Amino acid sequence: MSKERYLITSESVTEGHPDKLADQISDGVLDAIIEQEPMGRVACETLVSTGLVVVTGEISTSVYVDIPKIVRNTIKDVGYTRAKYGFDGDTCAVITAIDEQSPDIARGVDKALEVRESELADEDIERIGAGDQGMMIGYACNETEELMPAPISLAHKLARKLSQIRKDLVLPYLRPDGKSQVTLEYDGIKPVRVDTVVISTQHHPAVDESQIEADITEHVIRPMLPEALLDGKPKIFVNPTGRFVLGGPQADSGLTGRKIIVDTYGGVVPHGGGAFSGKDPTKVDRSAAYMARYAAKNIVAAGIADRCQIQVAYAIGVANPVSIMVETYGTGKISDSKITELVRKHFDFRPAAIIRDLELRHPQFRRIASYGHMGRIDLTPAPKWEDTDRADAIRKDAASA
Repeated sequence: MSKERYLITSESVTEGHPDKLADQISDGVLDAIIEQEPMGRVACETLVSTGLVVVTGEISTSVYVDIPKIVRNTIKDVGYTRAKYGFDGDTCAVITAIDEQSPDIARGVDKALEVRESELADEDIERIGAGDQGMMIGYACNETEELMPAPISLAHKLARKLSQIRKDLVLPYLRPDGKSQVTLEYDGIKPVRVDTVVISTQHHPAVDESQIEADITEHVIRPMLPEALLDGKPKIFVNPTGRFVLGGPQADSGLTGRKIIVDTYGGVVPHGGGAFSGKDPTKVDRSAAYMARYAAKNIVAAGIADRCQIQVAYAIGVANPVSIMVETYGTGKISDSKITELVRKHFDFRPAAIIRDLELRHPQFRRIASYGHMGRIDLTPAPKWEDTDRADAIRKDAASA
C-alpha cells in the first residue's frame, strides 16, 4: 500500500437539488406501490425541469397510486412551495407516461433459468431471476463509524446540516438547492487533514455574499469538521460564483439516477453503473449493490480487512451470480481468495435471498434517496444492509481458515 500523501474529493447534494428531487419522486412512487403490493414491479424514471415533472417507466401492479399527488407532495416536502423559489409543487405541470414491464423481461424474473432448465421444484429462493445483467460494487473501510470513506461521509453530513438549518429557519434566506464538496489529504490509507471544503447554496436575492459566507461557515462548516482532521487551516469556498439565486429545476433539469456516485462511495472505488432509485428489488442494480455493501461492511467489521470491495455480476433471468470478486487493497489479514470463500459462505446473492435477508419488500426507499444509500446509520431504523450482525461468525471462520 502506498505511503505517499494524496488528496481525495467527494461531493454530496441536498434534497432540493434537481437530480435528487427526481430520485425522491421515483422512490416515492416505488414506496407507494410496494406498500400495497410488495411484489409489484417498478422501474420509475422522473424528469424535472422549469415548471414541469415527467414520470415515466415500466410498472406492473394491480393497485392504484395517485402519481401526481405523490409528485406534488414530494416537491412540497423538499421545500419548493412558492413560485419565487423557481418551482412550486402546487402549480407545476405533471405528466405521466407509464407502460407495463416487458413480458420478455418478466419471463426471466418470474422464473429463473435454474428453474426453467431443471426438474427441481419451483422453490421461492430459486424462482426469481436477476432483473438485468450487469455488475454491482459494494465497499466498506474503517475510516469512519459507519465504515464509509471519510470524504463522502463528511460531504453528506455537510449537505444534511445545510438542509437542516434551512428547515429550522436558522438562516431563513436559504432555499432548497445546494451542494457540498470535501477534499481530504491521506497518508497511505489514513485520512489526516481536511484540505478543502466547498458549499454552494441557493439563497434569497437580497442577501449579501459576505453574510452568506460568514453564516454558512459558522452554522454548517465549522460544526461539522472533525477536530482530528483540522491540521492547518482548510481552504473554504462558499458560493464561489458569488451568487446562487436561480436553483432547482428552474436553473437545471433533473433526472433520476444522475447522482450515482453521490449515492454510493464518492468515487473512492469503481461503480457498476446502474442507478438505484425507482427500481423494485428484483432489479439487481439496486438489491445486489445493497447486498455487496452488507457483505463488505461485515468483512471490515469482522476485522479481517481495513478496506473491502466486492464486485458481483449477473446475467438477466439467472438467479445465481456469474461472478463474485473481493479486493482488499493489501489490507486483508487473510488472502482475498479466502475472504471470497467467506463471502460466498455467509451471504446468498440470489435475488430472492437478497430480498428476504435485507427485508426489501416494504417501503423504505424515499428516505434514502438523498444523502447516500450507504452508511445511513443516521436513520432510525437504519437500513438492514448497514447491520454488522454476521461479523462475529465471519471472524470465527476466518480464524480457522
